[in-house]
Amino acid sequence: MMAEEERIRSAFSEKDWNEIKAMDSWTVFKIVAEFVEGFEKLAKIGPCVSIFGSARTPAGSKYFKLAEEISYKLTQFGYGVITGGGPGVMEAANMGARKGGGRSVGLNIDLPHEQGANEFIDSDKLITFNHFFIRKVMFVKYAQGFIVLPGGFGTFDEFFEALTLIQTKKIGRFPIILVGTDYWKGLVEWIQDVMMTEESNIDTDDMELFSLADTADEAVEMINAFYSKYLLSPNF
Repeated sequence: MMAEEERIRSAFSEKDWNEIKAMDSWTVFKIVAEFVEGFEKLAKIGPCVSIFGSARTPAGSKYFKLAEEISYKLTQFGYGVITGGGPGVMEAANMGARKGGGRSVGLNIDLPHEQGANEFIDSDKLITFNHFFIRKVMFVKYAQGFIVLPGGFGTFDEFFEALTLIQTKKIGRFPIILVGTDYWKGLVEWIQDVMMTEESNIDTDDMELFSLADTADEAVEMINAFYSKYLLSPNF
């Protein structure tokens, strides 16, 4: 590593190299600052459920309405709602939390060509991140459950990251619920038939780390049933 660093360093003047190193150091401080802001704003929000799904889900569609209904019903049991802060399923979930009088949290991400935060997030509970990995820490650290509606790569990323952290016991177990059997059944069948049965890349017990639901009542009941057995507390 030292030889490789010296080789790269030789391509720059001393001044330019020092500026590059300084930029790297400054990046560390910016990352720490994002963590601090997230911890300070979210540490006292109380029990919340993170809700994921596509930013492209149109208002009034089946899954938009379902996200809103789930979120509303969660607030009636004392949960707040955490979303990625954007449009689509995220907006629907924040809207449901607002209607239910519950805490409505938005963890937005600064991306080119993306819309800003939706209007249904509590003004003191909106955080905009520059780094995906910091944002993902906040979703897990302050959530008592994940509800995952149909979405794209980002939604799958959150789902599998949570599964990995629970499977490897890096965090305590919490309920993960995939909503929309028609959307998820192909993935679930592949996980069971190929990943587990054919290739033995996961254990049978790992299939119990997530559940499927089709209605708001089913999803909320799964959250409540899980915490009827455990003391409800932040996930850290």
